[in-house]
Amino acid sequence: MIFMTGRIYLVPVTLGGDDFTGVIPEKTLALTRQLRFFIVEELRSARRFLRMIDKQFPIDKSHFYILNEHTPENEIEQFLEPLKNGYDVGLMSEAGMPCIADPGSRIISLAHKKNYQVIPQSGPSSIILALTASGLNGQNFTFNGYLPVKTHEKLQKIRELEKQSREGCTQIFMETPYRNQKMFEDLVSVCNNETRLCIASDITLPSESIRTLRIAEWRKNVPELKDRLVIFVLQ
Repeated sequence: MIFMTGRIYLVPVTLGGDDFTGVIPEKTLALTRQLRFFIVEELRSARRFLRMIDKQFPIDKSHFYILNEHTPENEIEQFLEPLKNGYDVGLMSEAGMPCIADPGSRIISLAHKKNYQVIPQSGPSSIILALTASGLNGQNFTFNGYLPVKTHEKLQKIRELEKQSREGCTQIFMETPYRNQKMFEDLVSVCNNETRLCIASDITLPSESIRTLRIAEWRKNVPELKDRLVIFVLQ
C-alpha cells in the first residue's frame, strides 16, 4: 500500500479532567506537541487542551479546521489539504477518542478514499472503560449513542435494548448530562427487576463512580446523576 506523505493522527484528549499524564501516554502527548495542523470538534476546548499539555504550545502558528455536525460536506475535503503538502494532521474530539460518538469519522472516511495513512493513538474512551469496568458481557455488545428524547419513544427503545441484552448482547448508551436523572428514572420504571445496569459516571475524574446493580437494587439506591458525564451499560 502506497500512502501520500502527510498522515492523519487520531489524537485523544482527556475526558474532562486536567490530569492528562494519567490517561494519555507520553508518546501520544509528544506526537501531539509536534503537530501544527488540527481538525477539531470545538476550537476552544482544543486550544485549551494543547496549552494544558504544553504551556508554550504555539497556538498562533497552528491551523485549526472545525468539524462538527454543522460542517457542510462540501467544506470537509479542504481539511485534508495540508496532507497534500506533506504535513501531518491531528484529529481531535471534544473529549476522549475521536470518531466514537463524534463527527470525526466523516473526515477519516474521506482520508481512506484519498489513500492517506490514518494512525490511531492510545487514549481514554469512556465507552470502552465503562464496559470493561461493568462486569457485563464484553464479548458481544452494541453502542447505541443517544436514545430518543421523546418519552414514549425512549421508553420503547429501552424495552428493545433490554430484550437484546437478555439475548446476550450488552447495550451501551449515553445521555445529555442534564437529562441523566430522567434517564435513570425511565430505566428503573421500565426494566425487569433482574436486569443489570452499570452506571459509570465521570470516568477518569476525581468524582469517578462505576457501579453495577440489578434494577431492583437501583430502586433502593438512587444516584445523583444530574450534570455528570455518564455511560449506561445494560444487560
